[in-house]
Amino acid sequence: MRIVEAFIGEYASGKSENAVNRALELKNQGRTVNLVDLDTVEPFYTLTPIKKELEALGLKVLAWERDEALGFGETGVLLKPEIRWALRYPGDVIFDVGYGVHGSRSLNLIEGIWQEPNLKVYAVINASRPMTREVDDIVEHVKSLGRVDGLINNTHLGDETTWDVICDGEEKVLRAAKILGLPVLWTAVDQKLINGNGEMLQKLKTPVKGLIRYMPKTFW
Repeated sequence: MRIVEAFIGEYASGKSENAVNRALELKNQGRTVNLVDLDTVEPFYTLTPIKKELEALGLKVLAWERDEALGFGETGVLLKPEIRWALRYPGDVIFDVGYGVHGSRSLNLIEGIWQEPNLKVYAVINASRPMTREVDDIVEHVKSLGRVDGLINNTHLGDETTWDVICDGEEKVLRAAKILGLPVLWTAVDQKLINGNGEMLQKLKTPVKGLIRYMPKTFW
């Protein structure tokens, strides 16, 4: 069955990193995958700088090329025409959506998105961020986004992330999910933290996905 997933969330929640890693996970399963850069909110933080790298790994990336840019990031606020018809491409489609309410609304720009039977919209939560630090904050944030089919715990502090930070975030996301009546799909953890930490992984209550961090290379 075709997989169509949109990753939304607050600023610095990790939605782009989860979208990229999810697309590569599906590609490594032998699937055809289209990764769509639908971030028109933060033009300086898009997939453009890593487009060629991701395409070399086998993804079809619908995003602006560097040589198509009008200037220092300005092109990012414009929708690349082919993106509107992303659902017409064969294979799975993963949407990296801009942050916040305005970002989630950009899904309306995709032709046929709300008629797509396989669509799942996932809110990526970083409980270390001010807007989603407490359970009530997470609940209100998710409610503001419109349609959400599940949550992803991506609580982190960048290079200062510890297992206590991850576990605390997971607990808050699970509590918020219970209030919202939504599943928690997985907890995302930097692959560097996973290696050799099997004992810590067993403490988590949700499935774990290791992330390779691509986004630090994308600020332009």
